[in-house]
Amino acid sequence: MQAYLLSQQFNTRILAENSTACPANATICNGTSCVLSEDNFNQTLSTVLSTVLTIMLALVMFSMGCNVELKKFWCHIKRPWGIFVGFLCQFGIMPLTGFLLSLAFDVLPIQAVVVLIMGCCPGGTASNIIAYWVDGDMDLSISMTTCSTLLAMGMMPLCLFIYTKMWTSASAIVLPYESIGISLVALVVPVSLGIYVNHKWPRKAKIILKVGSIVGAILIVLIAVVGGILYKGSWIISPKLWIIGTIFPAAGYCLGFFLARLAGLSWNRCRTVSLETGMQNTQLCSTIVQLSFTPAQLELMFTFPLIYSIFQLLFALLILGGYRIYRRHRVKTKTDIEKTEQKEDSKSTSSHANVNGGFVPN
Repeated sequence: MQAYLLSQQFNTRILAENSTACPANATICNGTSCVLSEDNFNQTLSTVLSTVLTIMLALVMFSMGCNVELKKFWCHIKRPWGIFVGFLCQFGIMPLTGFLLSLAFDVLPIQAVVVLIMGCCPGGTASNIIAYWVDGDMDLSISMTTCSTLLAMGMMPLCLFIYTKMWTSASAIVLPYESIGISLVALVVPVSLGIYVNHKWPRKAKIILKVGSIVGAILIVLIAVVGGILYKGSWIISPKLWIIGTIFPAAGYCLGFFLARLAGLSWNRCRTVSLETGMQNTQLCSTIVQLSFTPAQLELMFTFPLIYSIFQLLFALLILGGYRIYRRHRVKTKTDIEKTEQKEDSKSTSSHANVNGGFVPN
Protein backbone atom coordinates (compact mmCIF):
# COMPACT_ATOMS: atom_id res chain seq x y z
CA MET A 1 0.00 0.00 0.00
CA GLN A 2 1.10 3.51 -0.68
CA ALA A 3 2.08 5.64 2.25
CA TYR A 4 0.92 9.19 2.78
CA LEU A 5 2.68 12.10 4.45
CA LEU A 6 1.12 13.42 7.62
CA SER A 7 2.43 16.86 8.52
CA GLN A 8 1.06 18.24 11.75
CA GLN A 9 2.59 20.69 14.22
CA PHE A 10 2.05 19.39 17.76
CA ASN A 11 1.51 21.96 20.48
CA THR A 12 3.57 22.08 23.65
CA ARG A 13 0.92 20.43 25.79
CA ILE A 14 0.86 17.31 23.62
CA LEU A 15 4.66 17.27 23.46
CA ALA A 16 4.78 17.33 27.25
CA GLU A 17 2.35 14.45 27.53
CA ASN A 18 4.08 12.25 24.92
CA SER A 19 7.74 11.28 24.82
CA THR A 20 7.80 11.46 21.01
CA ALA A 21 6.17 13.91 18.64
CA CYS A 22 5.34 11.20 16.09
CA PRO A 23 2.59 8.59 16.49
CA ALA A 24 3.61 5.09 17.53
CA ASN A 25 2.80 3.59 14.13
CA ALA A 26 5.00 6.06 12.19
CA THR A 27 7.43 4.34 9.81
CA ILE A 28 9.60 7.41 9.18
CA CYS A 29 9.89 10.41 11.48
CA ASN A 30 11.61 13.67 10.65
CA GLY A 31 10.94 16.28 13.30
CA THR A 32 7.20 16.87 13.34
CA SER A 33 6.61 15.34 9.88
CA CYS A 34 5.75 11.64 9.94
CA VAL A 35 5.13 9.01 7.28
CA LEU A 36 2.37 6.61 8.30
CA SER A 37 1.20 3.43 6.64
CA GLU A 38 -2.24 4.05 5.19
CA ASP A 39 -5.12 2.93 7.36
CA ASN A 40 -7.65 1.61 4.87
CA PHE A 41 -10.31 0.64 7.43
CA ASN A 42 -12.46 3.70 6.74
CA GLN A 43 -11.97 3.30 3.00
CA THR A 44 -13.11 -0.35 3.09
CA LEU A 45 -16.00 0.49 5.42
CA SER A 46 -17.04 3.35 3.17
CA THR A 47 -16.99 1.15 0.05
CA VAL A 48 -19.02 -1.65 1.64
CA LEU A 49 -21.57 0.67 3.21
CA SER A 50 -21.89 2.77 0.06
CA THR A 51 -22.73 -0.38 -1.92
CA VAL A 52 -25.29 -1.55 0.64
CA LEU A 53 -26.86 1.90 0.98
CA THR A 54 -27.06 2.32 -2.81
CA ILE A 55 -28.92 -0.98 -3.16
CA MET A 56 -31.24 -0.10 -0.28
CA LEU A 57 -31.89 3.35 -1.76
CA ALA A 58 -32.76 1.83 -5.15
CA LEU A 59 -35.25 -0.51 -3.45
CA VAL A 60 -36.75 2.38 -1.48
CA MET A 61 -37.15 4.51 -4.61
CA PHE A 62 -38.77 1.50 -6.31
CA SER A 63 -41.30 1.36 -3.48
CA MET A 64 -41.88 5.14 -3.68
CA GLY A 65 -42.59 4.71 -7.38
CA CYS A 66 -45.33 2.27 -6.41
CA ASN A 67 -47.25 5.25 -5.01
CA VAL A 68 -47.04 7.25 -8.24
CA GLU A 69 -49.96 7.18 -10.65
CA LEU A 70 -48.90 7.48 -14.27
CA LYS A 71 -51.78 9.81 -15.23
CA LYS A 72 -51.11 12.24 -12.38
CA PHE A 73 -47.37 12.13 -12.97
CA TRP A 74 -47.86 12.91 -16.66
CA CYS A 75 -50.26 15.70 -15.70
CA HIS A 76 -47.44 17.37 -13.71
CA ILE A 77 -45.17 17.10 -16.74
CA LYS A 78 -47.79 18.57 -19.08
CA ARG A 79 -48.78 21.36 -16.65
CA PRO A 80 -45.57 21.92 -14.70
CA TRP A 81 -46.70 24.78 -12.45
CA GLY A 82 -45.76 22.87 -9.30
CA ILE A 83 -42.45 21.81 -10.85
CA PHE A 84 -41.77 25.43 -11.86
CA VAL A 85 -42.41 26.65 -8.30
CA GLY A 86 -40.05 23.95 -7.04
CA PHE A 87 -37.47 25.01 -9.61
CA LEU A 88 -37.60 28.62 -8.34
CA CYS A 89 -37.14 27.38 -4.78
CA GLN A 90 -34.35 24.95 -5.63
CA PHE A 91 -32.20 27.15 -7.86
CA GLY A 92 -33.47 30.57 -6.79
CA ILE A 93 -34.10 30.60 -3.05
CA MET A 94 -31.43 28.13 -1.90
CA PRO A 95 -28.36 29.65 -3.66
CA LEU A 96 -29.45 33.16 -2.65
CA THR A 97 -29.96 32.05 0.97
CA GLY A 98 -26.51 30.45 1.02
CA PHE A 99 -25.00 33.66 -0.37
CA LEU A 100 -26.71 35.86 2.22
CA LEU A 101 -25.76 33.55 5.11
CA SER A 102 -22.11 33.55 3.99
CA LEU A 103 -22.11 37.36 3.94
CA ALA A 104 -23.97 37.68 7.24
CA PHE A 105 -21.57 35.42 9.16
CA ASP A 106 -18.46 36.68 7.35
CA VAL A 107 -16.98 33.18 6.93
CA LEU A 108 -13.70 32.40 5.19
CA PRO A 109 -13.81 32.43 1.38
CA ILE A 110 -13.32 28.67 1.15
CA GLN A 111 -16.13 28.14 3.68
CA ALA A 112 -18.44 30.49 1.79
CA VAL A 113 -17.85 28.45 -1.36
CA VAL A 114 -18.90 25.17 0.27
CA VAL A 115 -22.07 26.83 1.62
CA LEU A 116 -22.88 28.01 -1.90
CA ILE A 117 -22.17 24.57 -3.37
CA MET A 118 -24.67 23.11 -0.94
CA GLY A 119 -27.24 25.74 -1.91
CA CYS A 120 -26.79 24.99 -5.62
CA CYS A 121 -27.21 21.22 -5.30
CA PRO A 122 -30.44 19.55 -6.50
CA GLY A 123 -32.95 17.97 -4.16
CA GLY A 124 -32.12 14.72 -2.38
CA THR A 125 -34.05 11.46 -2.59
CA ALA A 126 -34.72 11.51 1.17
CA SER A 127 -37.34 14.18 0.49
CA ASN A 128 -39.45 11.60 -1.37
CA ILE A 129 -39.52 9.35 1.69
CA ILE A 130 -40.48 12.15 4.09
CA ALA A 131 -43.05 13.49 1.59
CA TYR A 132 -44.79 10.11 1.73
CA TRP A 133 -44.96 10.20 5.53
CA VAL A 134 -46.48 13.72 5.58
CA ASP A 135 -49.10 12.82 2.94
CA GLY A 136 -47.44 14.97 0.30
CA ASP A 137 -48.06 14.80 -3.43
CA MET A 138 -45.78 11.90 -4.39
CA ASP A 139 -46.26 12.50 -8.11
CA LEU A 140 -45.02 16.07 -7.66
CA SER A 141 -42.23 14.97 -5.31
CA ILE A 142 -40.80 12.41 -7.72
CA SER A 143 -41.12 14.73 -10.72
CA MET A 144 -39.44 17.60 -8.82
CA THR A 145 -36.51 15.46 -7.70
CA THR A 146 -36.04 14.09 -11.23
CA CYS A 147 -36.26 17.50 -12.91
CA SER A 148 -33.98 19.25 -10.38
CA THR A 149 -31.33 16.53 -10.80
CA LEU A 150 -31.57 16.81 -14.58
CA LEU A 151 -31.54 20.63 -14.60
CA ALA A 152 -28.60 20.65 -12.17
CA MET A 153 -26.36 19.86 -15.14
CA GLY A 154 -26.80 23.44 -16.32
CA MET A 155 -28.11 25.34 -13.29
CA MET A 156 -25.29 24.43 -10.89
CA PRO A 157 -22.53 25.95 -13.08
CA LEU A 158 -24.70 29.04 -13.68
CA CYS A 159 -25.52 29.59 -9.99
CA LEU A 160 -21.91 29.02 -8.92
CA PHE A 161 -20.71 31.43 -11.60
CA ILE A 162 -23.10 34.12 -10.32
CA TYR A 163 -22.59 33.73 -6.57
CA THR A 164 -18.95 32.66 -6.11
CA LYS A 165 -17.35 35.65 -7.88
CA MET A 166 -16.64 37.34 -4.55
CA TRP A 167 -14.56 34.45 -3.24
CA THR A 168 -13.20 32.29 -6.06
CA SER A 169 -13.37 31.53 -9.76
CA ALA A 170 -16.21 29.23 -10.78
CA SER A 171 -13.76 27.32 -12.98
CA ALA A 172 -11.91 26.18 -9.82
CA ILE A 173 -14.94 24.12 -8.77
CA VAL A 174 -15.08 20.67 -10.35
CA LEU A 175 -18.61 19.46 -11.02
CA PRO A 176 -18.91 15.65 -11.16
CA TYR A 177 -21.32 15.32 -14.07
CA GLU A 178 -20.81 11.56 -13.94
CA SER A 179 -22.07 11.46 -10.34
CA ILE A 180 -25.06 13.62 -11.27
CA GLY A 181 -25.82 11.26 -14.16
CA ILE A 182 -25.54 8.22 -11.90
CA SER A 183 -27.86 9.86 -9.35
CA LEU A 184 -30.37 10.54 -12.13
CA VAL A 185 -30.26 6.93 -13.38
CA ALA A 186 -30.47 5.57 -9.81
CA LEU A 187 -33.61 7.67 -9.36
CA VAL A 188 -35.39 7.25 -12.70
CA VAL A 189 -34.93 3.48 -13.24
CA PRO A 190 -36.33 2.17 -9.91
CA VAL A 191 -39.11 4.79 -9.84
CA SER A 192 -40.13 3.85 -13.39
CA LEU A 193 -40.30 0.19 -12.39
CA GLY A 194 -42.41 1.16 -9.36
CA ILE A 195 -44.82 3.16 -11.54
CA TYR A 196 -45.17 0.14 -13.85
CA VAL A 197 -45.90 -2.19 -10.92
CA ASN A 198 -48.50 0.26 -9.57
CA HIS A 199 -50.13 0.40 -13.00
CA LYS A 200 -50.23 -3.39 -13.46
CA TRP A 201 -50.67 -4.69 -9.90
CA PRO A 202 -52.05 -1.88 -7.67
CA ARG A 203 -52.74 -4.19 -4.69
CA LYS A 204 -49.21 -5.55 -4.62
CA ALA A 205 -47.88 -2.02 -5.07
CA LYS A 206 -49.55 -0.94 -1.82
CA ILE A 207 -47.80 -3.73 0.10
CA ILE A 208 -44.44 -2.85 -1.46
CA LEU A 209 -45.05 0.82 -0.58
CA LYS A 210 -45.67 0.09 3.09
CA VAL A 211 -42.52 -2.02 3.39
CA GLY A 212 -40.45 0.48 1.42
CA SER A 213 -41.57 3.44 3.51
CA ILE A 214 -40.42 1.70 6.70
CA VAL A 215 -37.11 0.69 5.12
CA GLY A 216 -36.72 4.25 3.87
CA ALA A 217 -37.10 5.68 7.36
CA ILE A 218 -34.47 3.23 8.64
CA LEU A 219 -32.21 4.13 5.71
CA ILE A 220 -32.29 7.86 6.49
CA VAL A 221 -31.23 7.24 10.10
CA LEU A 222 -28.59 4.72 8.97
CA ILE A 223 -27.02 7.20 6.55
CA ALA A 224 -26.74 9.80 9.32
CA VAL A 225 -25.11 7.28 11.70
CA VAL A 226 -22.70 6.02 9.04
CA GLY A 227 -21.68 9.57 8.18
CA GLY A 228 -20.94 10.27 11.83
CA ILE A 229 -18.76 7.15 12.08
CA LEU A 230 -16.82 7.69 8.85
CA TYR A 231 -16.05 11.34 9.55
CA LYS A 232 -15.72 11.24 13.32
CA GLY A 233 -12.27 12.80 13.05
CA SER A 234 -13.51 15.85 11.14
CA TRP A 235 -15.93 17.37 13.63
CA ILE A 236 -13.59 20.20 14.63
CA ILE A 237 -14.93 22.99 12.45
CA SER A 238 -15.74 26.69 12.71
CA PRO A 239 -18.76 27.44 14.97
CA LYS A 240 -20.06 29.75 12.23
CA LEU A 241 -20.47 26.76 9.91
CA TRP A 242 -22.39 24.92 12.63
CA ILE A 243 -24.77 27.87 12.90
CA ILE A 244 -25.17 28.16 9.12
CA GLY A 245 -25.71 24.39 8.88
CA THR A 246 -28.56 24.79 11.37
CA ILE A 247 -30.22 27.84 9.82
CA PHE A 248 -29.82 26.90 6.15
CA PRO A 249 -32.13 23.83 5.97
CA ALA A 250 -34.72 25.47 8.24
CA ALA A 251 -34.78 28.53 5.96
CA GLY A 252 -35.18 26.25 2.94
CA TYR A 253 -38.17 24.46 4.44
CA CYS A 254 -39.91 27.68 5.51
CA LEU A 255 -39.24 29.71 2.36
CA GLY A 256 -40.21 26.80 0.11
CA PHE A 257 -43.51 26.38 1.95
CA PHE A 258 -44.40 30.08 1.86
CA LEU A 259 -43.50 30.50 -1.82
CA ALA A 260 -45.59 27.45 -2.72
CA ARG A 261 -48.51 28.87 -0.76
CA LEU A 262 -48.15 32.26 -2.46
CA ALA A 263 -48.20 30.44 -5.80
CA GLY A 264 -51.61 29.00 -4.88
CA LEU A 265 -50.60 25.36 -4.44
CA SER A 266 -52.65 23.06 -2.21
CA TRP A 267 -51.50 22.29 1.32
CA ASN A 268 -50.16 18.83 0.50
CA ARG A 269 -48.19 20.27 -2.43
CA CYS A 270 -46.88 23.07 -0.20
CA ARG A 271 -45.50 20.42 2.16
CA THR A 272 -43.97 18.63 -0.82
CA VAL A 273 -42.27 21.74 -2.22
CA SER A 274 -41.03 22.65 1.27
CA LEU A 275 -39.32 19.27 1.69
CA GLU A 276 -37.89 19.30 -1.83
CA THR A 277 -36.43 22.76 -1.19
CA GLY A 278 -34.85 22.14 2.20
CA MET A 279 -33.54 18.60 1.63
CA GLN A 280 -30.46 18.87 -0.57
CA ASN A 281 -28.31 16.20 -2.21
CA THR A 282 -25.54 16.33 0.41
CA GLN A 283 -23.69 13.36 -1.09
CA LEU A 284 -23.23 15.31 -4.31
CA CYS A 285 -21.96 18.31 -2.36
CA SER A 286 -19.37 16.14 -0.59
CA THR A 287 -18.17 14.75 -3.94
CA ILE A 288 -17.76 18.23 -5.43
CA VAL A 289 -15.85 19.45 -2.38
CA GLN A 290 -13.44 16.50 -2.45
CA LEU A 291 -12.75 16.94 -6.16
CA SER A 292 -12.25 20.72 -6.00
CA PHE A 293 -10.08 21.43 -2.94
CA THR A 294 -6.76 20.44 -1.40
CA PRO A 295 -6.52 18.44 1.86
CA ALA A 296 -5.50 21.60 3.73
CA GLN A 297 -8.61 23.39 2.48
CA LEU A 298 -10.83 20.40 3.22
CA GLU A 299 -9.91 20.62 6.91
CA LEU A 300 -11.70 23.99 7.08
CA MET A 301 -15.05 22.89 5.71
CA PHE A 302 -15.27 19.21 4.73
CA THR A 303 -17.75 18.37 7.51
CA PHE A 304 -20.27 21.04 6.48
CA PRO A 305 -22.27 18.74 4.14
CA LEU A 306 -22.63 16.26 6.99
CA ILE A 307 -23.71 19.02 9.40
CA TYR A 308 -26.31 20.18 6.88
CA SER A 309 -27.47 16.58 6.40
CA ILE A 310 -27.98 16.07 10.13
CA PHE A 311 -29.99 19.25 10.63
CA GLN A 312 -32.06 18.81 7.47
CA LEU A 313 -33.02 15.38 8.79
CA LEU A 314 -33.71 16.73 12.28
CA PHE A 315 -36.00 19.49 11.00
CA ALA A 316 -37.71 17.06 8.62
CA LEU A 317 -38.50 14.76 11.55
CA LEU A 318 -39.87 17.75 13.49
CA ILE A 319 -42.10 18.60 10.51
CA LEU A 320 -43.22 14.97 10.35
CA GLY A 321 -43.97 14.85 14.09
CA GLY A 322 -45.86 18.16 13.98
CA TYR A 323 -47.93 17.03 11.01
CA ARG A 324 -48.79 13.70 12.63
CA ILE A 325 -49.94 15.45 15.82
CA TYR A 326 -52.01 17.92 13.78
CA ARG A 327 -53.53 15.12 11.73
CA ARG A 328 -54.45 13.08 14.81
CA HIS A 329 -56.02 16.13 16.49
CA ARG A 330 -57.92 17.01 13.31
CA VAL A 331 -59.31 13.48 12.92
CA LYS A 332 -60.30 13.44 16.59
CA THR A 333 -62.05 16.80 16.24
CA LYS A 334 -63.91 15.62 13.13
CA THR A 335 -65.00 12.45 14.94
CA ASP A 336 -66.30 14.48 17.92
CA ILE A 337 -68.26 16.78 15.59
CA GLU A 338 -69.80 13.81 13.76
CA LYS A 339 -70.80 12.17 17.08
CA THR A 340 -72.39 15.43 18.26
CA GLU A 341 -74.33 15.75 15.01
CA GLN A 342 -75.53 12.15 15.30
CA LYS A 343 -76.75 12.76 18.88
CA GLU A 344 -78.60 15.89 17.81
CA ASP A 345 -80.20 14.02 14.90
CA SER A 346 -81.31 11.17 17.18
CA LYS A 347 -82.81 13.65 19.70
CA SER A 348 -84.72 15.54 17.02
CA THR A 349 -85.97 12.23 15.58
CA SER A 350 -87.22 10.96 18.95
CA SER A 351 -88.96 14.24 19.78
CA HIS A 352 -90.60 14.24 16.35
CA ALA A 353 -91.82 10.68 16.98
CA ASN A 354 -93.42 11.68 20.33
CA VAL A 355 -95.27 14.55 18.70
CA ASN A 356 -96.62 12.35 15.92
CA GLY A 357 -97.77 9.52 18.12
CA GLY A 358 -94.73 7.29 17.60
CA PHE A 359 -94.68 7.55 13.82
CA VAL A 360 -91.33 8.50 12.33
CA PRO A 361 -91.25 9.71 8.74
CA ASN A 362 -88.90 7.82 6.35
